[in-house]
Amino acid sequence: MRKLVYNQEGNGGEFVLENKAMNSSEINPATKKKSKVRWVIVTLMWAAIAINYIDRTVLSAAAPYITKEFNLSAGQMGIIMSGFFWSYALLQIPAGWFADKFGQKKALGFAVVWWSLATAVTGLATGFKSLLGFRVALGVGEAAAYPSNAGIASKWFPDKERATVAGIFDSGSKFGGAIAMPLIVWLIAVFGWKMTFMIIGALGVIWGIIWFIYFKDNPEDHKRVNEEELSYIREGQIKRDGVDNHQTMKWYELLKYRNIWAMCIGFFMINYNSYFFITWLPSYLVEERGMNLIEMGFLASLPLLSAMVVEIGAGWLSDRVYSKGLLSLTATRKLFLIIGLLMASCIGFAAFADSAVVAVILLCIAKSGTTVAASQVWALPGDVAPKNMTSVVAGMQNTVSNMGGVVGPIVTGFIVGATGSFVPALLFSAGLIVLGIFNYLFLLGKVKPIEG
Repeated sequence: MRKLVYNQEGNGGEFVLENKAMNSSEINPATKKKSKVRWVIVTLMWAAIAINYIDRTVLSAAAPYITKEFNLSAGQMGIIMSGFFWSYALLQIPAGWFADKFGQKKALGFAVVWWSLATAVTGLATGFKSLLGFRVALGVGEAAAYPSNAGIASKWFPDKERATVAGIFDSGSKFGGAIAMPLIVWLIAVFGWKMTFMIIGALGVIWGIIWFIYFKDNPEDHKRVNEEELSYIREGQIKRDGVDNHQTMKWYELLKYRNIWAMCIGFFMINYNSYFFITWLPSYLVEERGMNLIEMGFLASLPLLSAMVVEIGAGWLSDRVYSKGLLSLTATRKLFLIIGLLMASCIGFAAFADSAVVAVILLCIAKSGTTVAASQVWALPGDVAPKNMTSVVAGMQNTVSNMGGVVGPIVTGFIVGATGSFVPALLFSAGLIVLGIFNYLFLLGKVKPIEG
């Protein structure tokens, strides 16, 4: 747009008409729009988690072919599959510390490339030992994903958008889990299992190149972030992570605070429930509900797909409730946590459903409930962590939560084996959800940053 300016020249006061370029901010400075770089960042965060879950699923799909080729026993295959959790759970806190200390750009970027290469080279495995080693290496890389994303959210987004961001990036796990199995089965059919590992691994390497080129640890350092977006981000934060790297305490000192314990215990209960859907759900649908493999393959993806949509909506809605001043931050977090867990308790009602269709609907509600809660769970580290310790806090709660992923499938298996039915196992899972509700109601205190 251009403007006409009258310029007075000479002693005689002659006016000369000038034609000058005029930008939008000169028309009305208040109308200049803030850039949207932070939403590009959250898209990359979402993609990292989606790739994370696709990569950890490849082995499950390829297991029948690998077992046959290397003549592995069921016990050996179980050890290989569990090898991921050994390193994944144990390295959550170190990965969070590294991300806070040296930046999430390095932590998440190197992590995705590392686990993608670990996935790719699995196609070169020669037997039990190499498969186990590659699986442990996968867990080493993937340990940094969630702690890094929590730290990025605390630096790049105002507090009132934190649950929306958490809901978006965590929904990548549901997308990855839902599409992984049909995608990988198709790739194996076309290219074979060895080449499939390499193809899937290449996805993360490509992501890593884009990440290192585009991402900056702090919005101040990104050339595409304008002043309006930077002011919007920083003025909307109670604490400003990333401005310096100073940490006010050691990670183990965080164990003195009840909110840290409440976050860890509650997430354990949620993850115990969640892992049923990616471990035992197919067996439940076939054995307990009498579905064939085609029906099972379709219906088993429905809880994950519905949960993906619900999680993003729950994060956005909770942020609206808080930003509008309808509830305090503490009340908002607790309300959506309790709503989510009440929905998750429907897993117990599914045990008594008369039809398979009703059971699947209840399971969709239950899984969606865990993600309603998860949108708050992944916002909480940014809410309560001391300055520059968000990734550490996220790593702490994810360490404990993944113990639910370790023991959940085992406990479910023993219950089903002892009773010959999934009903007691589903009821036990629902009982833990009830304990989770009491945990968030009474053990979780006021949601505010810990002061060191």
